Amino acid sequence: MLTRTISILDRLIGFPTVSADSNLELISFAATLLREAGAQVTVSKDATGKKANLFATIGPNVSGGIVLSGHTDVVPADPTEWTCNPYQMREEGGLLYGRGSCDMKGYIAAVLTKTQDYALLDLKRPLHVALTYDEEVGCFGARHLVEELKRSDIRPSVAIIGEPTEMRVIEGHKGCYEYTTAFHGTDGHASEPDKGVNAIHVAAAFISRMMELAETMKDKSGPDSERYSPPWTTLQVGRIDGGSARNVIARHCAVEWEMRPVRMQDALEIKSALEAYCQDVLLPQMTSVYPDAEIVTEIIGEVAGLAVMPENEARDIVTSLTGANLCDVVSFGTEAGLFQALGLSVVVCGPGSIAQAHKPDEYLAVDQLEKCLDMLTGLERTLLQAS
Repeated sequence: MLTRTISILDRLIGFPTVSADSNLELISFAATLLREAGAQVTVSKDATGKKANLFATIGPNVSGGIVLSGHTDVVPADPTEWTCNPYQMREEGGLLYGRGSCDMKGYIAAVLTKTQDYALLDLKRPLHVALTYDEEVGCFGARHLVEELKRSDIRPSVAIIGEPTEMRVIEGHKGCYEYTTAFHGTDGHASEPDKGVNAIHVAAAFISRMMELAETMKDKSGPDSERYSPPWTTLQVGRIDGGSARNVIARHCAVEWEMRPVRMQDALEIKSALEAYCQDVLLPQMTSVYPDAEIVTEIIGEVAGLAVMPENEARDIVTSLTGANLCDVVSFGTEAGLFQALGLSVVVCGPGSIAQAHKPDEYLAVDQLEKCLDMLTGLERTLLQAS
């Protein structure tokens, strides 16, 4: 079983499914394996036709199924920073190297291996496999999938999201809200700055206000957030793009920023404060010089966090399978909150360490893959019992 899983992982890594590119070849490969196992498979493409989700079912056509979910896209890999080809798996010293090995094609490979076993059983609960696109850039595929599930007759009750947690059971995580705020002023010669509207200067004031709000969030940590690191809602700027030359007033500037809210109320408070600052302070200053000045915020993605629930069937199932005595929370985001909003009980648990994700020479330890296969094998007992 392990040998087959590693072979499938080798194939999955060979598909360069960077978020900017198509994932259709990987989806086709997975769909073939699932259909060969007897699964009912649905492939749903996005509006461009270049990306797709996959949703497969093994077992009876009843509610109460268990979803094993993973995203197919990976972050870019610069070959010059790697000691091996990022898209050709290399096994060395008990480690499996390759882009996406831990985040999260290792989990997908294990799931695809186990579906062959599940298909041979007289399942009482259906097993669903969900493979999504564009998680890394805003969870767009999962949002598409969830909307389709809402319109369907399929009513799963449990989801296990296989992000790399070193097989720890994660019952909660922060949200991930991503934005680009663009400032449009007017240019001119740098010797007369008062005659233009310098978009970079306005952006700097916006960022300063963001950092003030970030400091206020530190005072809001409490019992409901103390398990997180850090135990408060965070704000940060990831990229700034603006200007053309040092002696030209910058006409445009774009700020790419994000927040990781512990609570939904924090996110609403921050958005409201920044919008008020733009509309009541910055924009009047800009339009007093240049009436057509603008500030436009684009929502890249607003992915809800995974709320810790007092009752959680997914947590109960996975802790029993892994032998975990305690559950944990993490600060990084996943698709779990989208499934939770659909009414499912959800946990995050998968092979590999998040510390290896998004880095050169990303790897997955073989023993982590073995532990994942053990968990998925133990899941057979749950699937053989009616929900």
